Amino acid sequence: MDTIRVIVVDEQPLFRQGICSTLEQMGNCEIIGQSIDAMEILELARTGSPDVALIDAGLTAADPLEIARQMRHLAPQVAIMILTPSEDEERLFQSIKVGAAAYYTRDIEPRDLADAVRRVSHGEYLINDDVLSKPQLANRVLKSFRELTVEEEDPGTKDLYSPLSGREVEILDYIARGNSNKEIAKSLKISDQTVKNHITSILKKLSVNDRTAAVVHALRHGWIKMHES
Repeated sequence: MDTIRVIVVDEQPLFRQGICSTLEQMGNCEIIGQSIDAMEILELARTGSPDVALIDAGLTAADPLEIARQMRHLAPQVAIMILTPSEDEERLFQSIKVGAAAYYTRDIEPRDLADAVRRVSHGEYLINDDVLSKPQLANRVLKSFRELTVEEEDPGTKDLYSPLSGREVEILDYIARGNSNKEIAKSLKISDQTVKNHITSILKKLSVNDRTAAVVHALRHGWIKMHES
């Protein structure tokens, strides 16, 4: 069983200790660093080969989303989990934009936290489907996709060849329309787990870490088209 290397960024000592204790009880989880200093955290991300970073969205010593953004740039392999004091659609949207793999309130059960860390370390994307399926948020994500495509589009990037299967392209198209995993599964008459398996395969083939990056990549290469909200 491979060791999961974790960075914990939380300024409340008692809560931070609880996180570390929960993860260490997994048996294959190593806490490689705990800090609230942005420079120290980013240096650890660059040199420590972390698999997962848990970041407190309520951090006051530094901007947690900026830390997440820079961390993804320095260590693209790291799966970022945002822990938030309360449900906040704006914070969720910004977490999606910086490529977070998971977003949970701080009252998450210890066993659920351990399971989430294990899953994101294996490349799963756990932004809650029930939150992502909110129409207003889905429209904002679509608008973000559209803006990123315009900003990054290069006429030379159009490429009819795709490493994805027909079903994987179809699933990316559904994601671009703002559909949750459950909605995709229902539309395609397949199981939720099959959808998740396809998404994991897509991320691996495209060498990206989240669904936003996968959709933008597919849009830029002309494999799918941007749909109006």
